[in-house]
Amino acid sequence: MSHLVLLLAHPRPDSYCHALAERIGEQLVACGHEVRSHDLYAERFDPILTSYESHTSGPDIEGALAREEDPLIALHREELRQASGLAIVHPNWWGMPPAILTGWIDRIVVPGVAYRLADATGRPEPLAPIERLLVVNTSDTTDEREESLYGDPLASIWGRCVAPYLGSPQVTRRVLRPVSSASDEQRAAWLDEVGSLAAETFGAVS
Repeated sequence: MSHLVLLLAHPRPDSYCHALAERIGEQLVACGHEVRSHDLYAERFDPILTSYESHTSGPDIEGALAREEDPLIALHREELRQASGLAIVHPNWWGMPPAILTGWIDRIVVPGVAYRLADATGRPEPLAPIERLLVVNTSDTTDEREESLYGDPLASIWGRCVAPYLGSPQVTRRVLRPVSSASDEQRAAWLDEVGSLAAETFGAVS
C-alpha cells in the first residue's frame, strides 16, 4: 500500500482535529506511504451537489461525472480512484460529519469513481481499490451518554453506509472523548495513540 488520501474536516485551523491529522500524515509518510492530504475547509471545497450529480445509476451518469469541470472536484475523484487507503479526521457534530465532509461523500464517492450500480436498488460494484479506511473522531459526549442516548450513529455512517460504496474496506475507527475538557497530557497521549493506530492500520511500505 503506498497511495493514501488523508481528509481533514474542521473549520478552525488551531483545532485538535488539525493536530490529529498532522500526526497521522507524519506517521504515514514515515511508514513510506505517499499521502495526498486535504484540509477541506482550507481548500474551500464546494459541498453543494449539482443536479446531474444527484443521479446514482443509468447509462449516462458515469459519462456526465467524468466531464467534471471543477478542477478540485476532478482532482479528488482521480485521487480516490488511485487510493489504496483513506484516513479521515473530523468532529462528531449532531451525530454526523461536518456538512463539508458529507458534501465530499456526495460529490466524490460517485458512480464511475468509487462504484457502479446496475440499477438504483442494486448492490454497488466497487471500482476504487480502497483496502483500509481509518476514521478518527473527536467528541464532547461521554461514552455513557453516547451509548444510552445516541447509539454512535457515526459508526453506522462510515461502517455500514459509506464503506460498501468504497469496496467494503477494513474499517478502523477511534473516538476521542471528551476533548474540550481533556488535559494537555491527555491530548498528547491521544496524538501518540492515533499515530500508532495509523501505522498499524496501513502498515509500512516494504
